[in-house]
Amino acid sequence: MYKTKNDLPEATRTSLVDLLNRRLADALDFQSHCKQAHWNVRGPSFIALHELFDKVNEDAEDYVDLIAERAIQLGGSVQGTVRVAAQRSTLAEYAAKSDGGKDHVEALSTSLAAFGKVARQAIDQSSELKDADTADIFTEISRGVDKWLWMVEAHQQVDR
Repeated sequence: MYKTKNDLPEATRTSLVDLLNRRLADALDFQSHCKQAHWNVRGPSFIALHELFDKVNEDAEDYVDLIAERAIQLGGSVQGTVRVAAQRSTLAEYAAKSDGGKDHVEALSTSLAAFGKVARQAIDQSSELKDADTADIFTEISRGVDKWLWMVEAHQQVDR
């Protein structure tokens, strides 16, 4: 840990940096899922989904920065390479069965749901460590992921 005048105890900051690095691996993996969908989607809804997936990716990139920068603010180091992310991510492999829009919607919505779940867990873990600021970052991420999940899943829903 680097020296900082941040008043959280060093042991707390160490635990938070570990949590942030674990969620950073998930965020980087999630971002790669967004780009995989964006690059490979085909079919009648191509342009709508291509643009939607790119917008989800833009927010995912922001989530990556929020998480990484918080770890630095706490005096930690960031472990954000692709290789580290691949080893540590808790997300399942991106699972589109074809390049069709429906398959990418299903696969990306699954990734969104999984990433949202770990973000909500991180809210609770940050709160247990008495760091409202880190909890707030994960709350922001959770809200954003839930919004994108709604928008992606809307492509699967039809009139009842």
